[in-house]
Amino acid sequence: MSNANLPILSIVGGTGDLGSGLARSWSRAGYSVILGSRSIERAQEAVSLLKSEGFANVSGDTNAAAAAKSDIVVVAVPFSNYEASLGEIKDPAKSKIVVTAVVPLVPPKVSVVHLPSAGSAALIAQSLLDPSSRVVGAFHNVGSQKLHAGGKADCDVLVFSDDADARNQVITLADAVSNRGVDGGVLANSTAAEALTSVLIAINRKYKVKGAGISISGLT
Repeated sequence: MSNANLPILSIVGGTGDLGSGLARSWSRAGYSVILGSRSIERAQEAVSLLKSEGFANVSGDTNAAAAAKSDIVVVAVPFSNYEASLGEIKDPAKSKIVVTAVVPLVPPKVSVVHLPSAGSAALIAQSLLDPSSRVVGAFHNVGSQKLHAGGKADCDVLVFSDDADARNQVITLADAVSNRGVDGGVLANSTAAEALTSVLIAINRKYKVKGAGISISGLT
């Protein structure tokens, strides 16, 4: 059941592995979640599956319409579709928190760090979205397996933004899907978490595990 006091969330790329995993966790925590997709039919198919599993507070729409209906927009698309997706939501995401979970992976060498000339995917969003959008980088290192299995990701989530209030709001979202959200400072620092994703993929392969994550020691 959704909680009317919580912000409405949209997930651009909500039919993908990470996006749909986040949708399950946030729906379970009482958030209303709108799955966005370039294809409204694909979004509605994903919603039908979630509803059949008991997730009542989910709906689906195009990326732009989903962003327009929500309070906080989460972008979880492949890097190859990233700039086009940002273009779709530029107008409806004005003055809203936009969380980018996108990592600049370059197949087939996804276990090798590759950073764009802009510095990070988060900084690309900041440059392409309307200046009124409050860009946050987060959820880069979240393994989706536990989210789909009904649990929380066994990791901390680093949250980055130049807007302290936006950081705090997204830390609350991170608390719902992981061990905890951790304030990682300004948006430029998102480069570190984005690069770390390739390192974690390499660790998964080397040690034959799924969903290796990070935990920040020394915090109470």
